[in-house]
Amino acid sequence: MRSKLLLAGALAVVLSATACGGKQTSEPAQGQGGQVACEAADGRITIATGNVGGVYYVVGGGIAQLLSNNSKLKATAAETGASVQNIQQLTGREYDLAFTLADTAADAVNGKGAFDGKPQKIQALSRIYPNSTQVVVRADAGINSVEDMRGKRISTGSPKSGTEVIANRLLTAAGLNPDADIQAQRLALGKSVEGMKGGTIDGLVWSGGLPTPEITDLTTSMGTGVKFLDITPLLPKLQQINPVYEAGTIPAATYQLPADVPTIVVPNLLVVREDFPTGDACAVTKLIFDRKAELEQVHPAAKQIVKEHAGHTAPVPLHAGAKQALGS
Repeated sequence: MRSKLLLAGALAVVLSATACGGKQTSEPAQGQGGQVACEAADGRITIATGNVGGVYYVVGGGIAQLLSNNSKLKATAAETGASVQNIQQLTGREYDLAFTLADTAADAVNGKGAFDGKPQKIQALSRIYPNSTQVVVRADAGINSVEDMRGKRISTGSPKSGTEVIANRLLTAAGLNPDADIQAQRLALGKSVEGMKGGTIDGLVWSGGLPTPEITDLTTSMGTGVKFLDITPLLPKLQQINPVYEAGTIPAATYQLPADVPTIVVPNLLVVREDFPTGDACAVTKLIFDRKAELEQVHPAAKQIVKEHAGHTAPVPLHAGAKQALGS
């Protein structure tokens, strides 16, 4: 199942397992009214995505394909550990564009959480689709709530990922110490799914778009041997940390489940350094919305990229080029 999904994705996206910092492009000439021309300059950019099998990886590859085929920018998308790592390496100039969860991005600009005392100079191109927090456990593990994870083998996601941030906050909200009260397995999604299938992991937390191919693989392979948890009782405590957390639903049809599963969702952002060229920022943002139908063919999560909500990125500032593209 996994190989088929990745093969299909490879036909539609441009992906690179490794990347180095992109070539900085120069600002194009200003147009009428002092606005920079909404046009990308010649150059190369790299896009930090997430785990193989996750939606960041697939949609990021789709954006790289759009840019390479329809602009002067040649783009590659790289597999990464996702949100926290993406921002750290973005500001370290290893990448030029990055996917991140909005809660992690808020921590970054405010110098909190993993960025304690070190505010990051990032800006947003757009709010995109939301991530659903997917907490899946083996049916025979005796876990019916996050509180029941005490002493269990739980994958909290890749180190420095947005999934790890949310997983640790869920555990803390449930009265557990993530470092002491569970047997934490800090694994990428593919390894987490393998552990669930092999019985070496009791449960996993994953923050991703719907459907996530690796979770589809897990539910298809194990059927009623796994179940999703309703984590919404912990939502009020998470909202005290960051108001971006919202109630959401994993529809039953997503993974052929017996019923819809209430969950917690958080928006995703596309972010750049604050010195990212304005013309490039405008061109990239405009292309995403002009060619959104093509992104929807890459992954259905792109259907939830809505222009009316694109500028809602606070507390992360919206880049001037993105404002121009969005007409805000």
